[in-house]
Amino acid sequence: MVSDLPDADEEGGSDTEEVIDEEDDSTHTFTGHTGELYTTACSPTDATLVATGGGDDRGFLWKINQGDWAFELQGHQDSVSSLAFSTDGQLLASGGFDGIVKVWDISKGDLKCTLDGPTGGIEWVKWHPRGHLILAGSEDSTVWMWNADKSAYLNMFSGHGSGVTCGDFTPDGKVICTGSDDATMRIWNPKTGENIHVVRGHPYHNEGLTCLTISSDSALALTGSKDGSVHAVNISTGKVVSSLSAHSDSIECIGFAVSSPLAATGSMDKKLIIWDI
Repeated sequence: MVSDLPDADEEGGSDTEEVIDEEDDSTHTFTGHTGELYTTACSPTDATLVATGGGDDRGFLWKINQGDWAFELQGHQDSVSSLAFSTDGQLLASGGFDGIVKVWDISKGDLKCTLDGPTGGIEWVKWHPRGHLILAGSEDSTVWMWNADKSAYLNMFSGHGSGVTCGDFTPDGKVICTGSDDATMRIWNPKTGENIHVVRGHPYHNEGLTCLTISSDSALALTGSKDGSVHAVNISTGKVVSSLSAHSDSIECIGFAVSSPLAATGSMDKKLIIWDI
């Protein structure tokens, strides 16, 4: 019977919740996108230069407090999922769910090259710390490396059993760490493509990895998972050296402090936790 249905206000639904109109403290708003944003990147060499990408299949370069200037990163056929500036700020890589990575020349303001190979969407893109080498992880469980200066394929790293959700070069550039929805982290030699270590099973994550970060001395990888756990792994041995358990839901972001032994983790449990590693 209709009379048995609860009134809307009994649900405490969003329609009746008081909206607190907080003051907007932002100094600039970029309005070029027509869909939700998935990724942002800030230039390491130009404090005003920002790149954004999203579900409208579009990417943009724009400048803070210069509302009349924007450059569209055209050509992706699906959502722009990841963006990264090279360490020297000269190039920008954009990865899309169309499986394509595009490289943009910042000074010239044009497309430098288009890199393909993966058969699934690009999950993330990263640059080598001291060169124009690009690393990208794909939904198809592979990781690809290219030379952006030569528009050349260098290596493909296969072994994960599911999408590669996170990864990076170590800051010394000598090792690659990748995390996957298969609940493992793999440690690779970038030159040979050799899989040096596979980190899995107890005491490691029991659900897919969502994020990873690497310490500035290239010694530790810190990984977060859907299972709410955070683990620190010694990169040279592939052993779990500590486990951080205070979150109650999926870890969504993770980072090391640049010059101190602190790390931060953010979770779907609405907590940001600072750890002394």
